[in-house]
Order: sequence, then structure tokens, then C-alpha cells
Amino acid sequence: MIGDACSLPIRRVPTRAGAVGVIVAGQAGPRLPIVLIHGGGMDRAAIAWARLIGPLSADRMVVAPDLPGFGASLSLDPVSSAAAMADIVGDALDRVGVDRVGVDRVVVAGVSMGGDVALNLALRSPDRVAGLVLVAPGGLAPRVRNPAVQLLAWAAAQLPDALLLPLVRWGNRHVGQLIRRMVADPATLPPGIAERFVREAGRDNAGIAYLRYNQASLAPSHLRNDLSDRVGSIPAPTLFFHGANDRLVAPADSRRAAARMPRARLVIVPDCGHLAQIEAQDRFRVELGLFLVEHRL
Repeated sequence: MIGDACSLPIRRVPTRAGAVGVIVAGQAGPRLPIVLIHGGGMDRAAIAWARLIGPLSADRMVVAPDLPGFGASLSLDPVSSAAAMADIVGDALDRVGVDRVGVDRVVVAGVSMGGDVALNLALRSPDRVAGLVLVAPGGLAPRVRNPAVQLLAWAAAQLPDALLLPLVRWGNRHVGQLIRRMVADPATLPPGIAERFVREAGRDNAGIAYLRYNQASLAPSHLRNDLSDRVGSIPAPTLFFHGANDRLVAPADSRRAAARMPRARLVIVPDCGHLAQIEAQDRFRVELGLFLVEHRL
């Protein structure tokens, strides 16, 4: 068993991209709803937030969508850019009735690619986002490593689908190994998590949405989704939570962004990789709880 989220019902919620699958848990109350946005690759809400939806929904409404092309929304065409995904999340919030629980503001949490989406939502709808929680967020790097690697990554992303899609399917067969390399210590993964990623990778069209996100983000000399110069305008209090041993998203990206934001706090977790909210779940729950209490969210 991974956790409660795996057995929660999924609603079909109309958006401009089609009916996305959304987990809605908990009840409206005095605390703000929290929106949980999963990462890229083979991720989905019921994996990224598997053991957190239950505890978080004890005293507030929790809304956890699967973005188009992922999880319960795998049959939908991907929308590619993080900005477009943020619009889809906004549509889903309107449809699940967050504005009818007596407030029109939410806390938004995102991991990796989902952090990029969360940042875009905060920039596009600052009056709606009362707080941000960013776990190893994307969207904060100027380029992939160095100019040569950036150019190579962009060139690879320009290959035709006839070549790229077989490469995606080949990569899907090795997802279990990849997940274990993304964490600092595979023994910290809860039982069943790696297997869930592997099952997602075996589904038709798995990985294509993440491919489209990367294609939309890559330019020859830079990353188009870099929000580093804009994050200073986000007024919402923000918690960054990043593994010190993250090989996929550099902790330095979060450190730079946190320094530019007026109300940000950075937590770097030792002996932790990219899946920080899973690898260091207990620490994450403590830091998240402190953040929510401190800012009365």
C-alpha cells in the first residue's frame, strides 16, 4: 500500500483542455483549500502526494488534479507549457467549487514541473494564491547545465516524433532504475512507490506530455520557462523544500529564487534527492505545518 490517495475517487472536471481527473478530499472549513500539483515524467497526483492528501485533508479541502497527458488525464492532449497548465489548474479550481466554500484564495503546492506550474499560477493569478509551497521546483534555471548541453538538449527536442516517441517508449522501460537514481537512498522510498511509477510508464502514451513540456521549455541558448527574473513580484509567502542531493533540479535554483522573493523561506534537506516530499515525508509535513500556521493559511 502506498497510502490513502490511491483509493480516493477521481472526479472528471471540465476544463478548456477537456475533462481532467481531479482528487478532491476533505471539507470546506476555516482553513484555506490547498492545491497539490504533481511533477513530470510518470508522475500523477496519487503518486506525488500519495501519503500527504489524507493528513492534509483532515482540516481543509484538498484539490489534486492530474494535468492533461498524466495519470487520470492521460487520454487528453498535452498542453505543453507550464503557463498553459496553470490555466488548466485555474479552470479545475473554478469547476470544483473552491470559490463557493466562502473564500476565493488557495494555497498551491507543486513538485518539480508542478512547481513551475504553481509559480505560473501565482504570477497569473496573484489575488488567488495565498501561499506557495515549492518542492524542487522547475522553472527557475536559465539553461540546462552549460551552453553546450543546452544546445544539444534543444537540438534533440527538435527531432521528429517518428524518432522521439520510440525513444520515450524505450526510456519508459527503464523508469524503475531512473526513479532509484533520482533519490539519495532508495531505501527511503515507501513500499510500492517505485512500482507505481513503473505501472504508469507501461500505459499507452505515457511520457508524451512530459516530452511536450520539455520541448516547449527549450530554446537553443536558454530555457524559455525560466521565471527567475519574475519571482520577486510574487507577494505570497513561499516555502521552498529541496533535497541537497537533487541531481535533476539544482538546489541552487531554489536558493537564488528564495533570495529574490520578499516572503520566502528555504529548507535544504540533507541526504535527500529529487523526490523530497516522498523521501523526507516526515520533515516535509513538519515544515509545511509550520508554514501554514505561521502565515495563518
